[in-house]
Amino acid sequence: MRVESMSPGARWLYALKPASWPKVLVPALCGQAVGAAVAGRISAGALAFGALWMIADVAFVVLLNDWGDREVDALKRRMFPDGSSPKTIPDGILPAHALLLAGLGAGAAALLVAWGAGAALDRPLLLPLTALALLVFAAYTLPPLRLNYRGGGELLEMAGVGGVLPLLHAYAQCGALAPAWLAALLPGLLLCALASALASGLSDEQSDRAGGKRTAATLLGNAATRRATEALVGLGALLWPAASLLGDAAPPPWSVAPATAVALCFRARLVRKSAAAVTNAFAAQAAYKRELHRAIWGGTTALAAAVLAAGLRAGRGAA
Repeated sequence: MRVESMSPGARWLYALKPASWPKVLVPALCGQAVGAAVAGRISAGALAFGALWMIADVAFVVLLNDWGDREVDALKRRMFPDGSSPKTIPDGILPAHALLLAGLGAGAAALLVAWGAGAALDRPLLLPLTALALLVFAAYTLPPLRLNYRGGGELLEMAGVGGVLPLLHAYAQCGALAPAWLAALLPGLLLCALASALASGLSDEQSDRAGGKRTAATLLGNAATRRATEALVGLGALLWPAASLLGDAAPPPWSVAPATAVALCFRARLVRKSAAAVTNAFAAQAAYKRELHRAIWGGTTALAAAVLAAGLRAGRGAA
């Protein structure tokens, strides 16, 4: 890619990284589906809120993450001038102040959407839940906490992506802060989110270590991080049917079995890609992460669809 030839629109599209959006869109969709299943119907207003809110939230996260990581991204570019994808700020795609202002504006838009939807849908907790979601990210990458640099960033990402996002969107649909079906599925969602968070540091292992970031990859190394990632995604997928079998207030087993099958199928492919995804093998790491994303995003999407079908079916039966 020649940065000089990029149009302004192409620069912003690159900065927004649409290929990474499913990381937050899929857990939100799952929350919407579980909330609708619990309510026994789909709220068009909650869906509209979810779509608008996610656009603002994704922009907030992606843009400010690049702003917060600008120094270590510049370090990685110096270490690997030809070995990694373009970096938004170090490669001059957009200036740092533009990302900062746009990211803060997107966060304000997310709060505004939550405030309006809270009043329209009679969901007064949408605004504080949105504030919590934004604060989790701020603690992850922005001063003064910057836990992604100090240590614990992966756990914070697990809480935000695997916990807060599904809870917020389920609440928008059904008005319950922690409906029983979602509570039963949350352990699996949290472990899958943690697996994704651990793997995200693999391609930045050496530059993060040189820049002082404390991530699983910099502390434990490449091989241990891959082993943990594979174990977590497998265990997370297995917790979905376990919740259905062990708890009464959980989705029926038939509704979660397809999701587990999808996730475990792609996990098997993930394990086969693992041996090549060593430190600085950027192409092999990208292939490894593709299988991981298919396991998590594919499994969670299948979970959302089947659980929604089970809830709507139960609602029609009760009617």
